[in-house]
Amino acid sequence: MAYLREQGLCLIEQNATARGGEIDLILRHGAEIVFVEVRMRQSLRFGGALASVQVAKQKKLKRAARLWWARAAAAGRISGQEPCRFDVVAIESGELFWHRHVFE
Repeated sequence: MAYLREQGLCLIEQNATARGGEIDLILRHGAEIVFVEVRMRQSLRFGGALASVQVAKQKKLKRAARLWWARAAAAGRISGQEPCRFDVVAIESGELFWHRHVFE
């Protein structure tokens, strides 16, 4: 999280749960709302951390994000008009990689 703060992102919520899924980090980056999946792998043997965010996981994240978005907009935490994106923070062999706009 410290790395992302250094990059100008501000934490909105951590480990946000919604029916059928969890979003590791929800942040604000300028005008955008950023949904972040954090993945850690000790080796690249099976494709690495980024490759582990397969289509099924993406669908769960999208569904959880839609539910979070609706609740946050209804509560006035966000306007509901902000653009959003899905990022992955991949930690591989102790090294951190921030992948932006991984999927739509």
